[in-house]
Order: sequence, then structure tokens, then C-alpha cells
Amino acid sequence: MTTEINLIAIAEQFTSQGQVTGIESLGNGNINDTFLVTLDSLERKHFVLQRINTQVFRQPALVMQNMRILTDHVSADRLKRTPANRPWKVPRVLLTQNHQNLWTDQNNGCWRAISFVENAQSFDTLPDNSHASEIGYALGMFHNLISDLPPAKLADTLPGFHITPLYLQHYQNILAKANPHTSPEVKYCLQFVSDRTTFADILEDAKATGKLPLRLIHGDPKINNVLFDTTTQKAVSVIDLDTVKPGLVHYDIGDCLRSGCNPMGEEAEHWEKVYFDLDLCQGILEGYLDVAQAFLTENDYSYIYAAIRLITFELGLRFFTDYLAGDVYFKVKYPEHNLARALVQFKLTESIEAQETKIRQIIQDLK
Repeated sequence: MTTEINLIAIAEQFTSQGQVTGIESLGNGNINDTFLVTLDSLERKHFVLQRINTQVFRQPALVMQNMRILTDHVSADRLKRTPANRPWKVPRVLLTQNHQNLWTDQNNGCWRAISFVENAQSFDTLPDNSHASEIGYALGMFHNLISDLPPAKLADTLPGFHITPLYLQHYQNILAKANPHTSPEVKYCLQFVSDRTTFADILEDAKATGKLPLRLIHGDPKINNVLFDTTTQKAVSVIDLDTVKPGLVHYDIGDCLRSGCNPMGEEAEHWEKVYFDLDLCQGILEGYLDVAQAFLTENDYSYIYAAIRLITFELGLRFFTDYLAGDVYFKVKYPEHNLARALVQFKLTESIEAQETKIRQIIQDLK
């Protein structure tokens, strides 16, 4: 366990602008360990310190290289092109005192520092419908700012990420070796996956046949990765850039709607009450398409519903697989945590499927 004293020593590797006066845990991410560092400095009051999970990100140097390329691309000059009344902020990589992207501790732990967006907050669930269009705007702005950055310039740091057929194959391999107890919840999940294997290829097939182009994506645009100005409640930044890589923007659109349109949140206690909120869906898509319509094609619109359904199913599948495998990927707080998470996503998928006609109509009306 990293002690507070160790954390201060690590944080000091990244700053020559003042003394570290405090460190506290930040956020509730499932992958990396994240801390907020407070400085005795007028120039920079805080920065974010993270230990990269190298079990997930096996090439942390490439992760940091991607982040530098992207943030350098979204330069100050480019940000001046955003609406004057809508300031936009991009987290920046902070270098060590030896001018490196990363610092490695004595246990081979990989640490990095990122600028902190002051006077901003995030939400695990949307407080009201007015925030929905801001979530969509944020993802649209992110995609728009990087839409002219060639995908080939960034490394694929997570091969197979969001490739649903590969997750399904991994699930089947794990299931063949697992011996899960047959509770009603486990039976529900087993049947749920079994009934939906045929559409796992829909986005990958569209990519392979040239119907959907490869672009750069965020990779994990959950709503709590969007920051809101605490005064105006307008979206000001998209954070957590570890998963930026070449992919389909539909992965991002689907994941954003999956997380944004579930008013009960990903950690809902009563999974059977989870539902997909159409009003939030309308708001997020309005905000997104207002910015993103400049680069979307007719085919892009055709696959939005499929993306919402597929990515929700995919995350449930990943949670359930990790539960069967013994919780080796996602951090858990109790033995059945990944099973509970899977149930939430599967119930959300059911709700999406039940409202397919209405969701498609929303997409059509916004074109």
C-alpha cells in the first residue's frame, strides 16, 4: 500500500513550482489509482497524480505518447476556434523534473501527472435534463477538435478494446472453464448473453465493409469523464484520455448514451428497476449532433441505434466475464460486484431494445 509519505515523494517528481501540501484520492475510476495533489503555489494550485494500471495498459509509454500527440494537436490556436462564450479546456501532460512523461517507482509502478481543471465538477448521473445536451456537446466538441488528426498517428494501446466479437470469444473461453453457482441472477446473465450473440459483429462488419470509417475516439466517454464549470454548469472539458485510439466514433456515441441515459447509474442497487431514459437520449444526441454533424456521414447515422444497444451489451458482457474469471480486470468492493454491474447493463440493454422504434425516430428527427 502506497503511504501518504510515498505519495508526496512521488508527486514531488513532477513539480518544481511549489511544495506539495496535500494529497487526496480523486474520483472512483475502475482502472487507475488517481489522486489530487495540492501545491503551495500561485502558478498551479493542483494537479492530478495517477498510477497507471499496467495490467490493463501494458505499454504506458505509448499511452503517454498518444496523450501528448492529441493534446499538442488541440493547441491554443485551435481552441480559439471554439465558440467565444464556450471556453474549452484540455488536460495537459506534466513532465517530471527530468522532462519525462512517466516516473517509475522502486516497485516498477508507473506514475504520471496531468493538469487539473479548476472550478469544474463531474457527475455519475445527470442531475437534470439540461445537463444532457451539455454531455452531447462535450463529446461532439472532443470529436470535432481531433477529426482532422490522422488515426495512424496514434498507437492502438488497447488492441481489441470495444471489439465486441473478441469479448464474446473471451467470455466463451472463460465460461468453458468456469463453474458458476446457478443463482437466478447468474442464470439470467447466461441466458441474456446466449440470446444476443448474433448481433455482436454489427459494427465490426460495417467497418470491414467500408460503411463506417476509422477515426480517432476517446474510448471511454462515460458522463463522469465530462467536466462542468461549477458556475455556469456548461461542459468545459473531456478527461481520462488513456483510451484515445483509432476506432469507430460509434463506440463513443454508444458509450456516452449508455452511461448518460441511465438515471439510476452504473452502481444501481436495484438492477431490475434500471431503464434507458428517452428524454436524456434526446438531449445528449441534440448536443452531440449540433457539433458533430459537420463530419458525420449518412451511414454514421444509420448505425447509431445499433451502437447504443451493442456497447451497453458489451460492457455487461465484460463485467459478467470478469465475474466468472474471478475479478481480474475491474476493481471490486465486494465478491458479487461485477455480477451486480453486469445485471445493470443487461437490464439497460433490455430497455434500449424495448424502445428501439422511439430511439430510431429521435435519431431520424435530429438529422
